[in-house]
Order: sequence, then structure tokens, then C-alpha cells
Amino acid sequence: MKNYFLYIAIVFVGLFVSCKKEEAEKPKVTYETTSKAKPEVESDANQIKVADLPINMEGTNFLIHPIGVMSGNGKGIKSSYDSEQGFTVSNYGEYQITGYLKNLKFQEIGKDTIYSLTDKQILIETATYLKTFADKSKQQLLVYSLADTDTNKDGKLDNSDIKSLYLSTVSGQKFTKLSADFQELIDWKIIESKNILYFRTIEDTNKNGEFDVKDSLQYQFVNLLDKEWKVISYKPI
Repeated sequence: MKNYFLYIAIVFVGLFVSCKKEEAEKPKVTYETTSKAKPEVESDANQIKVADLPINMEGTNFLIHPIGVMSGNGKGIKSSYDSEQGFTVSNYGEYQITGYLKNLKFQEIGKDTIYSLTDKQILIETATYLKTFADKSKQQLLVYSLADTDTNKDGKLDNSDIKSLYLSTVSGQKFTKLSADFQELIDWKIIESKNILYFRTIEDTNKNGEFDVKDSLQYQFVNLLDKEWKVISYKPI
């Protein structure tokens, strides 16, 4: 009898590990050769849009309203950012807004008009104000890390999808994608003495849906002082 219960326990542990492994190995990209249509994101009727109180980046003349969602389940609501923070959907610190945000809305101080960053479906993880660059150049910019496509085609736009790099003015204007489609953003940094934003992405060159050592790293930069933000590739290795 003892061996029987031991056998059952081993089976359950095996199933649990198998499920966890399958969840961990969920691909970032799912390829379909039969259709080139952009995958649709399913709407959730239980989601409630919530705006956090506005943020004013130091030295700017604009308010930023973070827009997120909460999920209702009949027993209350849960923030997409942190279920322990009640109605809060974002966090702000060190000139950076973080969360899982559906949009940002902008309002010039002293005016009533509030407008959206974009009318497309996105999920913003970070929006960073380039404060030091602004103090030096007098140009006020925001850098975004976000998902803009349901790349794994699971019907949801979430942090399992590819992250992309975007840039805009602090007023939300000139919202521009810098990284290429289907390339995962690794990191970015500003070389302030040159007014250049450098960033790295990884491309799924073997088309297995994962980003690994067999894939190709892409190195790129953009001059933030240029009127049109042109992305230029370079080869450090």
C-alpha cells in the first residue's frame, strides 16, 4: 500500500513538472504560413478601465494619465499591475512609469483637452522620461518598452508577447516605433555626450518561436537630435 501511494505521488509530481515546463516553454512567436493577417486580440468584458492620478515629469508642461485595466470576477476587482494596491494600475519613480498599461493620456497644463498616446492596442511596461538629456538639449522625450502585437497568437496582449522600443515627445506626439517587427527588445541606453540612443534586439532567425543563442543579435542606434528619428544598424562584433 505504501508503494502504491508513493507511485501516485510520483505521477502527480511528474504531471506538475510537465505542466510547468510546458508553461515555461510557451513560445514568444507563433508562425502561420496560411495567413498574413495581424492576429486579433480578444476583448474581455470583465475588464474595467482605470486611470491613475496624473503625473507631471519635472520641468515639463504636461500631465500624463496612466490608463490600465482591472478584472472583475463578481467578488471584487483585481489590478492588472498589483492586486495589493487597490485601484492603482501603475507605479512612478526615477522619471519612469511602470505597469501593464493599455495607454497613456496627455494633457497640457492649463488646458482641458486630454488625448491618447495612440489608438492602437498596446501594453506599456515602461515609459521613461530622459531627464538628463532634456536638461542638456532642451528636448523632452519619452522612451517606451511595450508590446504592440499578439505575437504568440493566444488572443491576449500581455508580457508573453514581444517587447518593442518606441519613442515620443513628452507631449505624446511623434509616437514612433524604433525596433523592427518580431524582434525582441533586450536593452537600451543613452550616450548623453553624443545625444544617441543605442539599443539591442534579438531576431528569431531560425523561426522556432523562441529567442536563444542560435538567433541573431541586432545592434542599432538613433540620433535623438535628428528631426526624423532614423534607426541605423551597426556591427560591433
